[in-house]
Amino acid sequence: MSEALVENEDGKIKNESGLKRLDVLCQRGRGFLGTRYAMMGGAMSWLSERNLVSAISNAGGFGVIACGGMDPYQLRTEIQATREMTTKPFGVNLITLHPEMDALIDVCSEENVSHVVLAGGLPSGKSIQTIKDNGAKVICFAPALVLAKKLVRSGVDALIIEGSEAGGHIGPVSTAVLVQEILPHIRDVPIFVAGGIGRGEAIASALEMGASGCQLGTRFVCAKESIAHPNFKKAFIRAPARDAVPTVQVDPRFPVIPVRALKNEGSEKFMTFQREMVNKFQAGEIELYDAQMDIERFWGGALKRAVIDGDIVNGSIMAGQSVGMVKKEQPTHEIIQELVEQAAEFLNHKYG
Repeated sequence: MSEALVENEDGKIKNESGLKRLDVLCQRGRGFLGTRYAMMGGAMSWLSERNLVSAISNAGGFGVIACGGMDPYQLRTEIQATREMTTKPFGVNLITLHPEMDALIDVCSEENVSHVVLAGGLPSGKSIQTIKDNGAKVICFAPALVLAKKLVRSGVDALIIEGSEAGGHIGPVSTAVLVQEILPHIRDVPIFVAGGIGRGEAIASALEMGASGCQLGTRFVCAKESIAHPNFKKAFIRAPARDAVPTVQVDPRFPVIPVRALKNEGSEKFMTFQREMVNKFQAGEIELYDAQMDIERFWGGALKRAVIDGDIVNGSIMAGQSVGMVKKEQPTHEIIQELVEQAAEFLNHKYG
């Protein structure tokens, strides 16, 4: 962290003791990621691509490509393009339910990806072992202590605990509860905390509780390097935290993972679409699995309409509750510096 030391007008280092303490607190996370800061970029579909990922890594964080629905060729292209824009470490996020999961793992191996994040469900032991055998580190999401312990036994190298304050697909438990449930009991691997983190004070607090680092997504949506449509960014800048709400499941036979997004007409259309699928299933027009898959696929198209096309009325504006702390468009390096300085100032004030 010493590289982040900032001088004030009279040439003295600001928050020097806080920066040194921050350096110690995030040493394990920085060592694991191979970065200047123990700060991961959350993998956001359509946004976590070469431009934003390389910008986060170049600024000292750890960018993560969101593979999402990419096929192996598309993922390889994105990895190679990102590597042309940064010499710093970055990772790839793979969705465990992807139909070409094995081929995507092979691409990561062939492209010498150093860290693979597995998301979207409990990964198979085979996937974990294959990635490790290929020489990469495996990072998985742990939504509960029992699953965290299971993943550690399965050989994962690090965990992310993400609370319901996060944007996109979310679990039912808040970050504040998860860190208390998991951090005191898992010491074998580094743990990165995510969900609702928008300022450096929250990062410092998580580190003091035993985290090795943090992951942020919403905070980077309005980075200058983010390819999000200007309309999408404006929606983030205007929105208060209370506008980022989770979707509701219409029918228990169709267990849809809640999605946190800014409320708009698109949110209402999703509710209507769920009901349409339920009615089609009851009428025998569609199988249960196909109906559920159609419901899940709704979000892929709705998100692209908002992020890329700028349709913030009908599209899905996925956002975490930290959206209320996004006040303007900024270069990625400036966002990261702000977070570091806030964390250091907090620690400096607390300990002197």
